[in-house]
Amino acid sequence: MAQTVRVTNESDSGRNLNFYDTKSHKSMNRPEFVKQIEQGKFPDYYVRKMNGLKTPISKPDHSESNNLG
Repeated sequence: MAQTVRVTNESDSGRNLNFYDTKSHKSMNRPEFVKQIEQGKFPDYYVRKMNGLKTPISKPDHSESNNLG
């Protein structure tokens, strides 16, 4: 399945803050995207705790072009 989410804003430290789902044309902030992933709505992503915050992560595959970034 092709990944459909793009990062639209990140902090000065590089943390992804806002996301855009190109399939549904909806914007999400990090907590909203995390919740959607945890509910199984984005099977190509998982959540990992980084520096104490739940963080959306692209599931690895052989293509670098579809990673969050």
